[in-house]
Amino acid sequence: MKPLLNNKRAWIGLLIILLLAFPFLSGQSSYLITIFVLGSIYAITAMSLNLLVGNGGQISVGHAGFLSIGGYTVAILTTKLGLPFFIVLPLSGVVTGLIGLFIGLPAVRLSGQFLAVVSLGFGLSIPQIALNWDSLTGGYSGLPVSRPTLLSSDLQFFYVIVVMSVLITWLIYNILKSSMGRAFVAIRESEVAAQSTGINTSFYKTIMFVISAFFTGLAGGLYGYWIGFISPNDFTAMTSFLLLAMIVVGGLASIPGAIIGAVIFTILPELTRSFIGVTNIIIGIAVVLVILFRPNGLISLLDIFKKKKSSVNSMEEPLAFSTNQEHGGVAKDAGL
Repeated sequence: MKPLLNNKRAWIGLLIILLLAFPFLSGQSSYLITIFVLGSIYAITAMSLNLLVGNGGQISVGHAGFLSIGGYTVAILTTKLGLPFFIVLPLSGVVTGLIGLFIGLPAVRLSGQFLAVVSLGFGLSIPQIALNWDSLTGGYSGLPVSRPTLLSSDLQFFYVIVVMSVLITWLIYNILKSSMGRAFVAIRESEVAAQSTGINTSFYKTIMFVISAFFTGLAGGLYGYWIGFISPNDFTAMTSFLLLAMIVVGGLASIPGAIIGAVIFTILPELTRSFIGVTNIIIGIAVVLVILFRPNGLISLLDIFKKKKSSVNSMEEPLAFSTNQEHGGVAKDAGL
């Protein structure tokens, strides 16, 4: 039983089964499925942001801009050019990744609060561009997004989003475990030390922005397809701050932490929807409490259980040793 409980692959397999069965467990409720889908989209975005902030140490306060670009790319390519889904969705990531490249190139010379200000300016400018570029973005009216015929029902597209979420999680995990991911962490710890070991910090900082923007653009594209509409008000500066709250509360430099934060801050606004202004207050209190009492995020609560488990095991070992000694003594007395 213990090996099964400690088997990560078994837990991951069980989680995937639950994801696939969720529509039927929820009675195919459109509301619950939509909450689940939004949580998945925010989880992808939070993992992408965590790669940049938690693992790379590069502060970004404008990731909502990348979500908008991904969403508008899908809307423009489907509405104005009529391109198919299997071309449009990857292009939403590619276009957003190229924008991330243009942002990352000048930003490699910045760090800390200076990089945060630049990224915030980017996040604030995208909705304004969308508002004023009427001929391309539809201005205040926004743009509709139509799904392909084969994926027209919510249930069908739900499974597309589940598959994309699992795939992107796997890709980010492997990136962080690769030599590239180790370079990201080295830059976060000390750029000077990273340079002294031969790491091209400018190159890797730019790559961080490109990868993070690419996956965030895919999340924005999935959002556009699911909602069926994209407008300048969908992703504002508050969305960027919410994404930061997700990774801080869940746990920086942790994929499970980013997912936990995304789930919490997707469900929380729904619970407090009837109380105007309460949502932002609760989010602020949650961030402050986590920073004060669990600075490594809610994911660090698992360390408590691990410590308890190790202490129980350490207590069991001397007990087993003493029991063996007693049995050995009895055997000697019996002349065995």
